[in-house]
Amino acid sequence: MKSIDIFNLMNISNPRIVDIRDNYKYSLGTIPGSINVPYLFLVTNPSNYLNKNEIYYLLCDSGNTSLRCCLELMGIGYNVINIDGGYNSYLKYKK
Repeated sequence: MKSIDIFNLMNISNPRIVDIRDNYKYSLGTIPGSINVPYLFLVTNPSNYLNKNEIYYLLCDSGNTSLRCCLELMGIGYNVINIDGGYNSYLKYKK
């Protein structure tokens, strides 16, 4: 399972971040440049949102749901990496 911490993520030029939280949580704040595709939408129709030739970094609140999502998507051939600690780690990073 691939994962990345927030410090290393911030050193990547233009990472493709997919925030899998619900629309409400996304509207309260996210990592700049991320797109919002709620978990159930993403796992039920990943080809609508992801390209198997690209690398995506998945974001949730704590890293647990995005980890589960990564495992599901990796199982069907997507290049996804979990963001350790999720959005909570980003909030700590910003301080």
